[in-house]
Amino acid sequence: MRRVVLFACSSEWRAVVERADELIASSKFRALKSEGRTLAGFLDRPGNDPVFIKRVEIPSWRRGMYARIRGSRAARSLAGAAMLAARGFAHPEPLAASDSYEAGAIRSSYLLSRAISGADTLSRFALGPGEIKGRDVRRRKRISDTVAKEVRRLHDSGLYTLDLQETNIMVEDDGSGGFKIYFIDLEDFRHAATVSWNRRMMNLVHLDRSIGRFLCRAARLDFLYAYLGKRPARAEARKIVAEILASRAAIDRRKARGMASREHAAVSAIGGAS
Repeated sequence: MRRVVLFACSSEWRAVVERADELIASSKFRALKSEGRTLAGFLDRPGNDPVFIKRVEIPSWRRGMYARIRGSRAARSLAGAAMLAARGFAHPEPLAASDSYEAGAIRSSYLLSRAISGADTLSRFALGPGEIKGRDVRRRKRISDTVAKEVRRLHDSGLYTLDLQETNIMVEDDGSGGFKIYFIDLEDFRHAATVSWNRRMMNLVHLDRSIGRFLCRAARLDFLYAYLGKRPARAEARKIVAEILASRAAIDRRKARGMASREHAAVSAIGGAS
Protein backbone atom coordinates (compact mmCIF):
# COMPACT_ATOMS: atom_id res chain seq x y z
CA MET A 1 0.00 0.00 0.00
CA ARG A 2 1.00 3.60 -0.59
CA ARG A 3 0.82 5.96 2.38
CA VAL A 4 -0.07 9.64 1.82
CA VAL A 5 0.37 12.04 4.73
CA LEU A 6 -2.37 14.67 4.61
CA PHE A 7 -1.15 16.73 7.54
CA ALA A 8 1.53 16.70 10.23
CA CYS A 9 2.19 19.54 12.65
CA SER A 10 5.84 18.46 12.92
CA SER A 11 8.29 15.93 11.52
CA GLU A 12 7.94 13.95 14.76
CA TRP A 13 4.20 13.43 14.25
CA ARG A 14 4.71 12.70 10.57
CA ALA A 15 6.98 9.82 11.55
CA VAL A 16 4.40 8.57 14.05
CA VAL A 17 1.47 8.54 11.62
CA GLU A 18 3.62 6.81 9.00
CA ARG A 19 4.13 3.96 11.51
CA ALA A 20 0.48 3.93 12.60
CA ASP A 21 -0.24 0.26 11.89
CA GLU A 22 2.96 -0.87 13.59
CA LEU A 23 2.20 1.22 16.69
CA ILE A 24 -1.45 0.08 16.84
CA ALA A 25 -0.23 -3.53 16.85
CA SER A 26 2.23 -2.82 19.68
CA SER A 27 1.78 -3.02 23.46
CA LYS A 28 1.81 0.80 23.59
CA PHE A 29 -1.70 0.94 22.13
CA ARG A 30 -4.79 0.81 24.38
CA ALA A 31 -7.99 0.30 22.40
CA LEU A 32 -11.06 2.25 23.48
CA LYS A 33 -13.29 1.51 20.50
CA SER A 34 -13.27 -1.45 18.18
CA GLU A 35 -16.42 -1.55 16.09
CA GLY A 36 -16.63 -2.88 12.57
CA ARG A 37 -13.76 -1.38 10.66
CA THR A 38 -13.07 1.41 13.16
CA LEU A 39 -10.34 1.05 15.76
CA ALA A 40 -9.47 3.89 18.13
CA GLY A 41 -7.54 4.29 21.35
CA PHE A 42 -4.60 5.80 23.18
CA LEU A 43 -0.98 5.46 22.21
CA ASP A 44 1.18 5.56 25.34
CA ARG A 45 4.46 7.45 25.18
CA PRO A 46 6.74 6.97 28.22
CA GLY A 47 7.57 10.32 29.76
CA ASN A 48 4.96 12.13 27.64
CA ASP A 49 1.19 12.46 27.50
CA PRO A 50 -0.59 9.78 25.47
CA VAL A 51 -2.06 10.64 22.09
CA PHE A 52 -5.28 9.44 20.49
CA ILE A 53 -5.17 7.50 17.24
CA LYS A 54 -8.08 6.40 15.06
CA ARG A 55 -7.96 4.06 12.09
CA VAL A 56 -10.90 3.50 9.75
CA GLU A 57 -10.65 0.76 7.13
CA ILE A 58 -12.66 0.89 3.90
CA PRO A 59 -14.14 -2.51 2.98
CA SER A 60 -14.06 -2.36 -0.80
CA TRP A 61 -12.20 -0.79 -3.71
CA ARG A 62 -15.41 0.90 -4.91
CA ARG A 63 -16.00 2.58 -1.57
CA GLY A 64 -12.35 3.53 -1.49
CA MET A 65 -12.73 5.33 -4.81
CA TYR A 66 -15.82 7.10 -3.51
CA ALA A 67 -13.87 8.16 -0.41
CA ARG A 68 -11.18 9.55 -2.67
CA ILE A 69 -13.78 11.77 -4.37
CA ARG A 70 -15.74 12.66 -1.25
CA GLY A 71 -12.76 12.96 1.06
CA SER A 72 -11.44 10.34 3.45
CA ARG A 73 -12.37 10.18 7.14
CA ALA A 74 -9.04 11.77 8.00
CA ALA A 75 -9.48 14.58 5.46
CA ARG A 76 -13.00 15.31 6.70
CA SER A 77 -11.77 15.28 10.30
CA LEU A 78 -9.15 17.89 9.45
CA ALA A 79 -11.85 20.02 7.80
CA GLY A 80 -14.11 19.64 10.85
CA ALA A 81 -11.30 20.64 13.20
CA ALA A 82 -10.64 23.75 11.10
CA MET A 83 -14.32 24.72 11.20
CA LEU A 84 -14.50 24.36 14.97
CA ALA A 85 -11.20 26.14 15.57
CA ALA A 86 -12.21 29.09 13.39
CA ARG A 87 -15.32 29.61 15.54
CA GLY A 88 -13.72 29.06 18.93
CA PHE A 89 -15.08 25.63 19.85
CA ALA A 90 -13.00 23.19 21.91
CA HIS A 91 -12.12 19.96 20.10
CA PRO A 92 -9.31 17.38 19.84
CA GLU A 93 -6.28 19.02 18.24
CA PRO A 94 -5.13 17.07 15.15
CA LEU A 95 -1.42 16.20 15.18
CA ALA A 96 -1.19 14.20 11.95
CA ALA A 97 -3.40 12.46 9.41
CA SER A 98 -2.82 10.06 6.54
CA ASP A 99 -4.50 7.73 4.05
CA SER A 100 -3.36 4.41 2.63
CA TYR A 101 -4.03 3.70 -1.04
CA GLU A 102 -4.26 0.45 -2.98
CA ALA A 103 -4.91 0.33 -6.74
CA GLY A 104 -5.81 4.01 -6.68
CA ALA A 105 -8.44 3.69 -3.93
CA ILE A 106 -8.26 4.72 -0.27
CA ARG A 107 -8.33 1.57 1.87
CA SER A 108 -7.62 3.00 5.33
CA SER A 109 -7.55 6.41 6.98
CA TYR A 110 -5.68 7.55 10.11
CA LEU A 111 -6.05 10.50 12.46
CA LEU A 112 -3.64 11.26 15.28
CA SER A 113 -4.81 13.87 17.80
CA ARG A 114 -3.88 15.26 21.17
CA ALA A 115 -5.62 13.32 23.95
CA ILE A 116 -8.21 15.20 26.02
CA SER A 117 -7.02 13.68 29.27
CA GLY A 118 -9.07 15.75 31.75
CA ALA A 119 -12.46 15.26 30.10
CA ASP A 120 -14.99 12.45 29.89
CA THR A 121 -18.06 11.72 27.81
CA LEU A 122 -21.16 13.63 28.82
CA SER A 123 -22.90 10.74 30.60
CA ARG A 124 -19.83 9.50 32.50
CA PHE A 125 -18.89 13.04 33.53
CA ALA A 126 -22.44 13.83 34.69
CA LEU A 127 -22.95 10.58 36.61
CA GLY A 128 -19.44 9.95 37.94
CA PRO A 129 -18.08 6.67 39.35
CA GLY A 130 -20.93 4.52 40.62
CA GLU A 131 -23.30 7.29 39.45
CA ILE A 132 -22.61 9.14 42.71
CA LYS A 133 -22.27 12.56 41.08
CA GLY A 134 -25.49 11.97 39.19
CA ARG A 135 -27.38 12.32 42.47
CA ASP A 136 -26.40 15.99 42.61
CA VAL A 137 -29.35 17.41 40.69
CA ARG A 138 -28.08 20.99 40.69
CA ARG A 139 -24.68 19.96 39.28
CA ARG A 140 -26.34 17.82 36.63
CA LYS A 141 -28.55 20.74 35.60
CA ARG A 142 -25.57 23.10 35.35
CA ILE A 143 -23.82 20.61 33.06
CA SER A 144 -26.98 20.18 30.96
CA ASP A 145 -27.46 23.95 30.63
CA THR A 146 -23.83 24.43 29.61
CA VAL A 147 -24.04 21.74 26.92
CA ALA A 148 -27.37 23.07 25.62
CA LYS A 149 -26.03 26.61 25.28
CA GLU A 150 -22.88 25.37 23.54
CA VAL A 151 -24.93 23.34 21.05
CA ARG A 152 -27.05 26.45 20.39
CA ARG A 153 -23.87 28.50 19.89
CA LEU A 154 -22.61 25.82 17.48
CA HIS A 155 -25.76 26.10 15.38
CA ASP A 156 -25.83 29.89 15.52
CA SER A 157 -22.24 29.93 14.22
CA GLY A 158 -23.30 28.01 11.09
CA LEU A 159 -22.13 24.54 12.14
CA TYR A 160 -23.99 21.31 12.73
CA THR A 161 -23.04 17.65 12.93
CA LEU A 162 -24.43 14.49 11.39
CA ASP A 163 -24.08 12.54 14.64
CA LEU A 164 -24.67 14.50 17.86
CA GLN A 165 -24.58 11.61 20.34
CA GLU A 166 -23.71 12.18 23.99
CA THR A 167 -20.60 10.05 23.47
CA ASN A 168 -19.43 12.63 20.92
CA ILE A 169 -19.52 15.38 23.54
CA MET A 170 -16.82 15.50 26.23
CA VAL A 171 -16.90 17.62 29.37
CA GLU A 172 -14.37 18.70 31.96
CA ASP A 173 -14.27 21.10 34.90
CA ASP A 174 -12.96 24.48 33.76
CA GLY A 175 -11.24 25.24 37.08
CA SER A 176 -13.58 28.10 37.98
CA GLY A 177 -16.75 26.23 38.92
CA GLY A 178 -17.98 25.82 35.36
CA PHE A 179 -17.52 23.29 32.59
CA LYS A 180 -15.67 23.12 29.28
CA ILE A 181 -17.35 21.36 26.37
CA TYR A 182 -15.46 19.51 23.63
CA PHE A 183 -16.97 18.35 20.33
CA ILE A 184 -15.37 15.19 18.97
CA ASP A 185 -15.89 12.90 15.94
CA LEU A 186 -14.67 15.76 13.79
CA GLU A 187 -15.46 14.13 10.44
CA ASP A 188 -19.22 14.66 10.88
CA PHE A 189 -19.21 18.47 11.11
CA ARG A 190 -20.71 20.52 8.31
CA HIS A 191 -21.09 24.22 7.56
CA ALA A 192 -24.16 26.08 6.34
CA ALA A 193 -24.82 29.77 5.83
CA THR A 194 -27.73 29.32 8.22
CA VAL A 195 -28.42 26.09 10.11
CA SER A 196 -32.07 25.34 9.38
CA TRP A 197 -34.60 24.37 12.03
CA ASN A 198 -34.78 20.85 10.52
CA ARG A 199 -31.02 20.37 10.92
CA ARG A 200 -31.15 21.78 14.44
CA MET A 201 -34.05 19.47 15.22
CA MET A 202 -32.16 16.42 13.92
CA ASN A 203 -29.18 17.23 16.16
CA LEU A 204 -31.49 17.71 19.16
CA VAL A 205 -33.31 14.45 18.43
CA HIS A 206 -30.09 12.43 18.14
CA LEU A 207 -28.85 13.92 21.40
CA ASP A 208 -32.19 13.36 23.14
CA ARG A 209 -32.14 9.69 22.14
CA SER A 210 -28.72 9.22 23.73
CA ILE A 211 -29.22 11.22 26.94
CA GLY A 212 -32.55 9.62 27.75
CA ARG A 213 -30.90 6.86 29.74
CA PHE A 214 -29.54 9.26 32.37
CA LEU A 215 -31.87 12.28 32.19
CA CYS A 216 -35.56 12.09 33.05
CA ARG A 217 -38.23 13.69 30.87
CA ALA A 218 -38.32 16.88 32.96
CA ALA A 219 -34.54 17.26 32.75
CA ARG A 220 -34.65 16.75 28.98
CA LEU A 221 -37.28 19.47 28.72
CA ASP A 222 -35.00 21.75 30.75
CA PHE A 223 -32.25 20.98 28.24
CA LEU A 224 -34.53 21.99 25.38
CA TYR A 225 -35.52 25.25 27.12
CA ALA A 226 -31.84 26.04 27.81
CA TYR A 227 -31.12 25.48 24.11
CA LEU A 228 -33.99 27.77 23.10
CA GLY A 229 -32.89 30.38 25.63
CA LYS A 230 -36.36 30.63 27.11
CA ARG A 231 -39.36 28.64 28.20
CA PRO A 232 -41.81 29.08 25.32
CA ALA A 233 -45.54 29.44 25.68
CA ARG A 234 -47.35 26.17 26.32
CA ALA A 235 -48.73 25.79 22.79
CA GLU A 236 -45.31 26.43 21.21
CA ALA A 237 -43.59 24.10 23.68
CA ARG A 238 -46.07 21.31 22.94
CA LYS A 239 -45.53 21.79 19.20
CA ILE A 240 -41.74 21.58 19.51
CA VAL A 241 -41.91 18.51 21.77
CA ALA A 242 -44.32 16.84 19.33
CA GLU A 243 -41.86 17.48 16.48
CA ILE A 244 -39.01 16.00 18.50
CA LEU A 245 -41.05 12.92 19.44
CA ALA A 246 -42.17 12.39 15.83
CA SER A 247 -38.59 12.70 14.55
CA ARG A 248 -37.37 10.34 17.24
CA ALA A 249 -40.05 7.76 16.36
CA ALA A 250 -39.08 8.00 12.68
CA ILE A 251 -35.41 7.37 13.52
CA ASP A 252 -36.36 4.41 15.73
CA ARG A 253 -38.43 2.91 12.91
CA ARG A 254 -35.59 3.29 10.41
CA LYS A 255 -33.16 1.65 12.82
CA ALA A 256 -35.62 -1.19 13.50
CA ARG A 257 -36.06 -1.80 9.75
CA GLY A 258 -32.31 -1.78 9.26
CA MET A 259 -31.81 -4.30 12.06
CA ALA A 260 -34.56 -6.54 10.67
CA SER A 261 -32.95 -6.44 7.21
CA ARG A 262 -29.54 -7.37 8.64
CA GLU A 263 -31.04 -10.24 10.65
CA HIS A 264 -32.88 -11.51 7.55
CA ALA A 265 -29.67 -11.38 5.52
CA ALA A 266 -27.80 -13.27 8.25
CA VAL A 267 -30.49 -15.98 8.44
CA SER A 268 -30.48 -16.31 4.64
CA ALA A 269 -26.70 -16.65 4.60
CA ILE A 270 -26.81 -19.37 7.27
CA GLY A 271 -29.55 -21.19 5.40
CA GLY A 272 -27.60 -21.04 2.15
CA ALA A 273 -24.50 -22.41 3.83
CA SER A 274 -26.24 -25.35 5.47
